[in-house]
Amino acid sequence: MSRLQEVAEKQVAMNTILNLTGVFEGLASMRIASVKNQVLQSQAFFSEIWHIYKQIRVDSLFRFGRTGREDVIPKQLYIVITAEGGFGGDIDQRLIKMMLADFNPDKQDIIVIGHHGALLLIQQHVAFKKYFTLPSRDRNINVRPLVQEIGRYESTAVFYQTYVSLMVQEGKRIELQNSIADQGRVAGAQKTTQSSDDEIISDETYIFEPSTFDVVAHLERSMTEIALSQVILDSKLAQYAARFRAMSMAKDRAGDLVDDLRLEFNRTKRHIQDERLKEMINGMRMGTSL
Repeated sequence: MSRLQEVAEKQVAMNTILNLTGVFEGLASMRIASVKNQVLQSQAFFSEIWHIYKQIRVDSLFRFGRTGREDVIPKQLYIVITAEGGFGGDIDQRLIKMMLADFNPDKQDIIVIGHHGALLLIQQHVAFKKYFTLPSRDRNINVRPLVQEIGRYESTAVFYQTYVSLMVQEGKRIELQNSIADQGRVAGAQKTTQSSDDEIISDETYIFEPSTFDVVAHLERSMTEIALSQVILDSKLAQYAARFRAMSMAKDRAGDLVDDLRLEFNRTKRHIQDERLKEMINGMRMGTSL
């Protein structure tokens, strides 16, 4: 009887796990849909800003919002975006390995986003300049502290998880300046017809306060913020997909264990019934012999 009760308790516990994994799987799916929508909205906003920027820009260089009065650190900035926890498989480990493959502390500084990435670097005795927690919300992400750091360096490379599909997430490296320029070319290509909005905006036709360069710098900072937000959202999208996959696998495994426990419960119950029947038959036989 105690064996039957033990199997029943395991069955109840596994059913609870099955229900929880189903709930987490559904939450991850909802977050994936929400983040995809945010990425589409940010791309549309970037396109509008780029359209203004290309009309007003004073040269072909993208300076991340620097006005030329700042002191620039002659190094490259590495930004690595990881998860807060370690529930997304080994993607963070692969991402850190990719970044450290050509890392030279004399040539690069590291900024970490995500607690898990900071722990992995500490474990490998790799120093990083700053650490930021991964934003918990998917809207109105504040990346201004990051943009301020980016503006202090000659160039910036970002390492992050990218979403391929629900079952596939990959580590990726981008050169931020090139990425923004590529987005700008895509946004420009979408403007297939010429209109009066395509005029060149200059000091001859508009008054800029405090100056043209300051306005251009503000637009560059805004586009950098949007580009960084998109990268963070893409990373979170990959993390949600990894959690969805993990929860889906856990749900399938829990379902299999529930089936096994149900079979074991029925077998144990039948075995107890058979033993009781044998005892009754043996008792009847002993009574008849007397």
